[in-house]
Amino acid sequence: MKPFSKINFILIAVSVFLIVLGFVLMGGEVNDSTEVFNQDIFSVRRLTIGPMISLFGFVFMIVGIMMKKK
Repeated sequence: MKPFSKINFILIAVSVFLIVLGFVLMGGEVNDSTEVFNQDIFSVRRLTIGPMISLFGFVFMIVGIMMKKK
């Protein structure tokens, strides 16, 4: 008897994709110069959308692991 079914693996793969997507949205360009202040670090994409997508990914991961086969 397998602990996970095919649907579990699909849900886990989707949740990993959402987590990675959220972290990519939170990231940004690397600025080696510390002399210039970059106002883009306070954008909605980095402060709201990226963390929310990652959070949904982590919650979806729990659902994907805990879901039982009918």
